[in-house]
Amino acid sequence: MSGISDSFQRPINYLRISVTDRCNLRCIYCMPSQGISLVPHGELLSYEEILVVVRAAVELNITRVRLTGGEPLVRSKLVDLVRMLSSTEGIDDLSLTTNGVLLRHYAPALKKAGLKRVNISLDSLQKDRFRYITGYDGLAEVLQGIEAAHDAGLEPVKINTVVMRGINDTEIIDFAHLAQEGWHVRFIELMPNQFAVQFFNLSFMSAYQVKQQLTSLGNLESCLSSSGNGPAKYYRLPGAKGTIGFITPVSEHFCFSCNRLRLTAQGGLLPCLLSDEQIDVKQPLRRGALPDELKQLLEQAVAAKPPGHRLAQGVIPQRRSMSQVGG
Repeated sequence: MSGISDSFQRPINYLRISVTDRCNLRCIYCMPSQGISLVPHGELLSYEEILVVVRAAVELNITRVRLTGGEPLVRSKLVDLVRMLSSTEGIDDLSLTTNGVLLRHYAPALKKAGLKRVNISLDSLQKDRFRYITGYDGLAEVLQGIEAAHDAGLEPVKINTVVMRGINDTEIIDFAHLAQEGWHVRFIELMPNQFAVQFFNLSFMSAYQVKQQLTSLGNLESCLSSSGNGPAKYYRLPGAKGTIGFITPVSEHFCFSCNRLRLTAQGGLLPCLLSDEQIDVKQPLRRGALPDELKQLLEQAVAAKPPGHRLAQGVIPQRRSMSQVGG
């Protein structure tokens, strides 16, 4: 089995799969306040179709798969998809990104089905602020989901926190204290989108500015992640049991080391998260495409990967919201 690299000699071994465009939250940086036009269920890839694409991707030496949304746990019988994928020879790492609201109900079954680990989005530790950011009074449910993930052994549990100036930046120290106690916290820079450009301009906070707030807790010592090879840079505070990561898509982008493709819930292959370009695999699937044709489409998507995004030039994707591709 041979690997696949793009035009810039970046090895591609990671496929992120959005299983639904639906979400049970309305985070202010992710989705328009009025929501989005939802895709009819029949237009979404079935689990069987997703499996066919993954099998073709494995033939190209893609070994890591992450399930995203929307919110993946709102799609019925997601545990069945996890079981199907985990039994696919060649998948070394199967993970999930979730907002955690429903995780307490599914963590044991997901682990039993073969899921390795979870990333959980959590932007505030304060009940009222959580409700403001997400549109839902669900902080207690997310905290229960985090506990359930630990209990089930979905380790390491990583907490994704999007930092927003004037909204949750006063909680940076609080999250860092949790890292000292054993949490793995990742501070993520806010990214612009087509429906909230002004919000981005007012609320963006760079990772450097976040680090400056942490100086009172001691020197951040560089360390390695316990799993995965994503874009985060990890650090540990003196004596801390957990880690602090920084993901910097804006201030210090990591496009030069991008190793991923994305598959949307509607069957579009995205060479780049921050581009409107996509290659359709749903129609070929539904007319009976053979594995070799699917591999050609995957190779076409890899070949179309740009050298980097163009946020610095003000180029923002227009065809979809972040909630439809799972970040």
